[in-house]
Amino acid sequence: MSAILSVDDLNDFISPGVACIKPIETLPTAPPPPQNGAADPLEHEVVLDGAPTSSAPGAAAPAQISLTDCLACSGCVTSAEAVLVSLQSHNEVLSVLDGAPALQLQGPNPSGTYTVSGLENPASKFFVASVSPQTRASLAAACGHGVTSEQAGRMIEHLFMSEAGLAGGGKHNNGFTWMVDTNTAREACLVLGSDEVLSGSTAKPATPVLTSSCPGWVCYAEKAHPYVLPHLSRVKSPQALMGTLLKTTLSRLLGIPPDRIWHLAIMPCFDKKLEASREELTDSIWAGDGNPGRGVRDVDCVITSKEILMLAASRGIDFFSLSKSALPQRQPAFPDPALHRFLFPSSKTHKQQRAAGTSGGNLHYILQDVRARHPGSQIQTVRGRNADVVDYAVVASSGETVFKAARYYGFRNIQNLVRKLKPAKASRMPGGKSFGSAKRPAGKAASLEYAYVEVMACPGGCTNGGGQIKVDDQVIIDRKGLPDKPGPVEQKSWLAEVDEAYFSADEPDTAVDSDADPGDNPDNVDGIYPSRVRGALEHWSSLTGISLDKLVYTSYREVISDVGKSQVTDTERVVQLAGKIGGGW
Repeated sequence: MSAILSVDDLNDFISPGVACIKPIETLPTAPPPPQNGAADPLEHEVVLDGAPTSSAPGAAAPAQISLTDCLACSGCVTSAEAVLVSLQSHNEVLSVLDGAPALQLQGPNPSGTYTVSGLENPASKFFVASVSPQTRASLAAACGHGVTSEQAGRMIEHLFMSEAGLAGGGKHNNGFTWMVDTNTAREACLVLGSDEVLSGSTAKPATPVLTSSCPGWVCYAEKAHPYVLPHLSRVKSPQALMGTLLKTTLSRLLGIPPDRIWHLAIMPCFDKKLEASREELTDSIWAGDGNPGRGVRDVDCVITSKEILMLAASRGIDFFSLSKSALPQRQPAFPDPALHRFLFPSSKTHKQQRAAGTSGGNLHYILQDVRARHPGSQIQTVRGRNADVVDYAVVASSGETVFKAARYYGFRNIQNLVRKLKPAKASRMPGGKSFGSAKRPAGKAASLEYAYVEVMACPGGCTNGGGQIKVDDQVIIDRKGLPDKPGPVEQKSWLAEVDEAYFSADEPDTAVDSDADPGDNPDNVDGIYPSRVRGALEHWSSLTGISLDKLVYTSYREVISDVGKSQVTDTERVVQLAGKIGGGW
C-alpha cells in the first residue's frame, strides 16, 4: 500500500479499538446482570486470529476477531489489516505443512478418473500454489548473474515441490502437488475485462470502467470514495480467478470438500492478503446462494516475493543455491485434460509488451482489442503530468477518435482521478447552487471522457509492489555490494533490473509483432486468442455445473461504521462551532 495513503488517510493503531463492534453483535438479547463479582457480560476480550486467549474464572468468552471482520469495519482501527494480514505469512505456510500428512493424488485409473488417498486424517490437506510473474522477476533480479525469470520460476518450483526444498524436511515432508502460473488466469481476465468494457450490455459498470485487480485501490475506494464503486470492473483479479478455478474443479473432480484443498498464492503485494480474505471470494458465492458470507476462501494464504526468501531460510534452505533446471519429474496431469492444457500450455505464444506496463496489461489489451475491431486505426499516447499518468486514444483511419482511456498509478494520481468522479453536493441554503469538484447538477456523478482507466496503487506498477524484494533489503545490499543506504540512483537501477526480467520472461515460440495489423487474424489480439480462452471458461463452467457469472465476477461494498466515533448531530456541531467563535444559543 502506498506510503502516502498510510500517512495521510489512515489512523494507524496496532491493536483493535476498545469500541470494537464484534463483541456487541454476538451478545445475547437479554444478558443476565453480573452476580457475585462476576465479570460484566458487556466486557469482552478482543482476540486476534491465532493469538492466545485468557480464561479468567467467570469472564466472558473472548470475542474472536478475524480479518474478514475488520475488512467490513472502518470504525475502530481503519488499518487493522496491517496487523491481521501478518497472520498470512511464511510461518503459516510451515505450520499448515506440518499439520498432517498431505493428501496424495492417485491416478489416472483405467477409467481416466483420479482419486485422493489420506482422507481418513481430517487434518490432512491437498496443497496447490500459484505464482505471479512479478514475483519471478523480483527473484530473478535478486539472483543476478543473468538469471532469467523463467529460471527463477524453476527455483520456486524446486522450493515448493522437490526434496531439495520443503518436501525434504518438516514433520511430514509435505510438498505441493501443483504450481501454476497466474499468467494463464491473467489472460482470461484480459479477455473478460475487454468484453466487459466493449460490450453494449446494460449490466456493465458505469463509464469510465476502472480496473479492480489492485486490492489496495479497491479497499481505498470502498472506505474513502464509495461513489466510485459503480465504476469498478466486476472481473476478478488473476489471483482470485485462479483460486476459484482450482477450488471448484479439484473439489468436483476429486470428490473432496474445498476446505481440504489448501491454495497458496505468491504475489508482489501485501494487499493481496486483504483480497484473499474478502467474503466475496469464498465458496459461499459459487457453492451457496451467491451472496457473500462466511465460507471457505478460494485463496487460503498469500505470501510475497520477499517472504519466499524468509520461507526458505526458516527451513535452512539457501534459495539462491536451488537448481535452475526443470524438475526431474514433471508435475502430475491435472484431472481434466482441457483444463490441463489451459493451465500448463505446451507452447508460449504471448510475450508481454513493454507498452503494456508491469501490472498485467489490462489497458494495453483493451486498446489492442479496440484496434482489432477497427482495422486501420492507430493508438495515440499522450503523457500526463508525470510518468504514471498517460492518456490513450484509438483513432480511426478517418481521423475520428473511437476510444479514449487512461492509466493512473500511485495514490497521488488516484486522488486526482476520484476527485473528478466525485458528485456535486447540494447547497443547504434555499435557492443555493450545488457545489463540489465539478459544476453539474447536485447528486449527478461526473462523466469523464475516458471509457476505461487502469488504476494501480503502486507508482510504477506491480513490479514495484510493497511485497517485492527492495534494493535496501540486506540480501540485495550484500549480494550486489551496495552501500548500506542505497540512494535514488541505486533504487532506479534496481527497478530497471526487475522490469527487464519481467518483460523478457516469456519468449514466445511464435513471435508476435505488436505493431502488426491485428486485422490479419481477428482471433489474435496481442498474441492472445479470445475464442480459445472463452472456450476454456465455458468448459470450466460446464464441468463444475456453476454459472460462469458466479465463477469469474465479484462485487464490492461501501464500508461504513460509526464504531468508536462520537455521535454528533448537525445541530450539536453548529453549537460547537458557534461556541468556538464566541457565539452561542
